[in-house]
Amino acid sequence: MLRFASLLALCAVLTACGGSNPYLEASLKPAELQGKDKAWFEKNWGPPDGKAPRFFGGETWTYFRIAGGKSGPTMFNFTPNECQITLKFDKEDKLSDYSYSGC
Repeated sequence: MLRFASLLALCAVLTACGGSNPYLEASLKPAELQGKDKAWFEKNWGPPDGKAPRFFGGETWTYFRIAGGKSGPTMFNFTPNECQITLKFDKEDKLSDYSYSGC
């Protein structure tokens, strides 16, 4: 039973971390390389759903978006996928790193 639970947990981690989203990569990677700042993201993406300070300065912003979903056997049974996008800004308010899950 423990082996099955371990295998199930490993599959869940690989599934959650294994996929990449080419559309998000095409928008976030250039933004990071071009040094886009918080004002640019707030203008183009809107205000973040959450903000938190970083230990060595800067800020972490989190956005939650609906990214597709799955429909069940009945017509009104739709389960949306929630996409979480995390943007990390440095002391100069420039994008320094990003990550996403569920997209």
